[in-house]
Amino acid sequence: MKIAVLSGKGGTGKTTIAVSLALSLPGSQLIDCDVEEPNVHLFLNPEIKEEKVVNTLVPEVDYEKCNFCGYCAKICAYNALSVLKFGEKEGEILLFNHLCHGCGGCILLCPEKAMKEATRPVGVLRIGEGKGIKFVEGRLNISEVLAPLVIEEAKKLAQEDGVVILDAPPGTSCPAVATLKETDFALLVTEPTPFGLHDLELAYEVAKALKVPAGVVINKAGEDDIVEEFCSSRNLSILLKIPFKREIASAYAQGIPLVEAIPDYKVKFQELYNQIRGML
Repeated sequence: MKIAVLSGKGGTGKTTIAVSLALSLPGSQLIDCDVEEPNVHLFLNPEIKEEKVVNTLVPEVDYEKCNFCGYCAKICAYNALSVLKFGEKEGEILLFNHLCHGCGGCILLCPEKAMKEATRPVGVLRIGEGKGIKFVEGRLNISEVLAPLVIEEAKKLAQEDGVVILDAPPGTSCPAVATLKETDFALLVTEPTPFGLHDLELAYEVAKALKVPAGVVINKAGEDDIVEEFCSSRNLSILLKIPFKREIASAYAQGIPLVEAIPDYKVKFQELYNQIRGML
């Protein structure tokens, strides 16, 4: 079973929930898909046993074949190519790496077959184990933008048996969608504030569009019931509430998982998992 833990905004406690759920389920695997700012390792302190470079496809010009017709630049949807022609058979092809999405269209459609496949690194996968949990972390290289590619490569390392928990990036843009795709359940983490409710609605709509069943965890829960009213109106189950307590925040600040700081929560997270199984 693959459970994606996501939220419409940052700071709701998504990583707290993902780590606590993994630590409550022996033999589970936790994949940190927040590749632009991964922080699961701060709580698991994993021993990294392997690293894999994530590459993207880029074109390489064969200047012996190229006649600088400009067709490659014309078909590039991302304007990653520019053709400079100096004479009948002289010129230069400029490739803007950070705009290239590696679709390979210029390679496939070049009339002179002057484009060939090459690669360049955009990120890295770190694989290991910590506190009895199998760990995978995707990490996007600085200045790169292809977060979904690194996320998709990280997801390929998901174990086939047992529980896989994916700590998604915040928000509802392409990286979050890449994480949520082809998962069995979306665990939506929110907080009972107007901002939290607004972004919960966005996350819920994304899960609904991808036809992924969802449930809600309310973090920093208090007396405000605006989230509960929304969930009731959408027939969306609230699976767990975590109160707004200084003890929990203090443990988080020290890198101590919730289920270690307050062991009673391990049972609650096991019950949360059983609720998810029941819903599926």
